[in-house]
Amino acid sequence: MRIATFNLLHGRSVDDGRVEPGRLSQAVAALDADVLALQEVDRNQARSHGADLTALAAEAMGAVDACFVPAVIGTPGGTWTVATGQEQQDSPGYGVALVSRYPVVTWDVVRLRGARAGLPMWLPGTHRPILVRDEPRVAVTAVIDGPSGRFTVCTTHLSFVPGWNRRQLRQVMSTLEGAPGPLVLLGDLNMTARPAVRVSGLQPLASVPTFPVHRPTRQLDHVLVRGGLRATGPVESPRLALSDHRALVVPCGPA
Repeated sequence: MRIATFNLLHGRSVDDGRVEPGRLSQAVAALDADVLALQEVDRNQARSHGADLTALAAEAMGAVDACFVPAVIGTPGGTWTVATGQEQQDSPGYGVALVSRYPVVTWDVVRLRGARAGLPMWLPGTHRPILVRDEPRVAVTAVIDGPSGRFTVCTTHLSFVPGWNRRQLRQVMSTLEGAPGPLVLLGDLNMTARPAVRVSGLQPLASVPTFPVHRPTRQLDHVLVRGGLRATGPVESPRLALSDHRALVVPCGPA
């Protein structure tokens, strides 16, 4: 079984600045994941040509189940509102997704408040730091009927605000206390391995830098587990034709 996580940067390439849905499909097919967690996912956004990026990923990997959950409705960095789950299915959204080649038994969603304060950040094409406002976040959990029995997978994309992301991670973990079977937490946690492991209480299956994409120096993207799973082959961190992150792929099986 191959488990992967990938921050899509809404499908944009940092090399040419373009969003081409075909690149996403090719990248997902190349990952050949059985369970894929996606972050910074667009649905019906003009910047990504109105595409449903989750549906494109599901088709590319031959998935039988997929779920996109927006954290915000509207345009990130522009005009948006906090997603509540009551929106129309075709509303422009931005959030996270889980895609699986195995049947999903149940889905669950945890909504996480954004930090009140933003942070000054250097963005591509800028000559000085820009104050970036934090956004609400969301976690999506699936109980999956896998080849060796049921297991639980959760993905999230936590705040870039130090301290606040740890608070969000604790909240996510509190909802997973009674999760059935082995537990896998995937995603861009916006923290390095040491705090991610300490706060979550989970064990890492991969220790490899994933950001920034050209010359990674930090691991922001993680595959963390509890009980019954181990890596069964080399970890992969491929550079793909989109995003400012590298994907993270772990072959795994029963411990």
